[in-house]
Amino acid sequence: MSMLDKIKGMLKGHEDVADKGIDKGGDYVDEKTQGTYQSQVDTAQRKLKDELGSQERDTPPHP
Repeated sequence: MSMLDKIKGMLKGHEDVADKGIDKGGDYVDEKTQGTYQSQVDTAQRKLKDELGSQERDTPPHP
């Protein structure tokens, strides 16, 4: 079992809390870098939410 599988198991049922944490982390990085890497941070946030099975989706999944 990989580390990512363990994390997914721990977050099961708590996706909303994980989403808030991902958003807060991204906001913190944006604040500290004064938005220099905002597009990269946003991409990382989307990928994390997709990987962790987030309920919130900004864009529909690709077919």
